[in-house]
Amino acid sequence: MRSCHRRPRKERTIKTKLFVGNLTFGTTQGELEALFGTIGVVRSVFLPTDRTTGRPRGFAFVEFDQSASAAEAIQKLDGYDLNGRNLRINEAQEKSRSPGGFGRSPGDFSDGGPPMGMPPRRMKSKGSRRNLRARKRSL
Repeated sequence: MRSCHRRPRKERTIKTKLFVGNLTFGTTQGELEALFGTIGVVRSVFLPTDRTTGRPRGFAFVEFDQSASAAEAIQKLDGYDLNGRNLRINEAQEKSRSPGGFGRSPGDFSDGGPPMGMPPRRMKSKGSRRNLRARKRSL
């Protein structure tokens, strides 16, 4: 018999990585390195860009060498005015792996089956759709 034991969902934080929001589109990686470098040793700065336009998306991720520096940056720089906007700084949350999205069929559950108490989903047969199309053509 298979055990259906589930782990409780818990948001995990990355203690040295920060999310920096409310950036202007003109903010550069160098500006962020200089600003956060006043707090501690910056390991990396990631400034994601829009795929279609190529301009920054208005947020960044800054990673420090030590968690104490990250905590100090949150305390000192949250609400700091950079290029006319108040920064929003939080600990970065690990990307959640939620089911759904493109490429999944309605009955596909990657974790082994449907959640407890939920009956398995059944695919609707295509016959009813085909017959509907045939009826529309005959009108």
